[in-house]
Amino acid sequence: MLTLSSDFGAPYPAAMKGVLLSNTDARLVDVSHDFPRQDVRTAAFWLRELLPYFPPAVHLVVVDPGVGTDRAAIVVRAGEHALVGPDNGVLVPVARQLADGDDIEVFEIDDGDAASSTFHGRDVFAPAAAAVHEADSEHIEDLDRCTPIEAIEELRFPDPDYREDETAGEVLVVDGFGNVITNVPGEVLDGSFGDSIAINDERVPVERSYAHAEPEERLVTVGSHENVELAVNRGRGERAFGVGVGDPVVLTDV
Repeated sequence: MLTLSSDFGAPYPAAMKGVLLSNTDARLVDVSHDFPRQDVRTAAFWLRELLPYFPPAVHLVVVDPGVGTDRAAIVVRAGEHALVGPDNGVLVPVARQLADGDDIEVFEIDDGDAASSTFHGRDVFAPAAAAVHEADSEHIEDLDRCTPIEAIEELRFPDPDYREDETAGEVLVVDGFGNVITNVPGEVLDGSFGDSIAINDERVPVERSYAHAEPEERLVTVGSHENVELAVNRGRGERAFGVGVGDPVVLTDV
């Protein structure tokens, strides 16, 4: 299996698929091509949440605002998986998740003869992903254009700040439903379901699911990602709470 993820929308993923299908018989699976444009951190979050549900595979990821610059093109071996994409941090959180506590291994791809300086998804990453698939992830070091390297661009999500009577976090992403996903672990809500807490100084009910609140009512819950989420039943949480990606969220009396 070979998965594809990008911020391309359409029609650019078709060119990557054409390259892949010309060089491998892998089963191609689209994860998403609708990640926010050039938003490396948001893509990294969703990849960390989604790719661990796949069986061992090669994962092609292209969210690459630095295309055509001196940023490296890399392959990351993480457990039984391999990830191919730019060295801008987008691969790191999911790689560490897939490695399941083991070390990850990184290889730089020689992209010196890329046909285009603006479409490395087609000209660098897709050919590399096909080569890794055909060689098997256990033999990446045998590929002519892959060289082991040590240092890569790190990307780590911020930790919440636990204080005496409150937890201060921030918004990591807002999903397509408008649910506001924070970096605060859901365990801080233990014992609070059916009660209420203060979110940025406003009391809000704590519920186990969206439908436990009345339609268009705000709520705080724990999402499938196991983080605290600000939501509205049948509405948009980011509008109701007035927050967006990177904004602070303070939970009091938890």
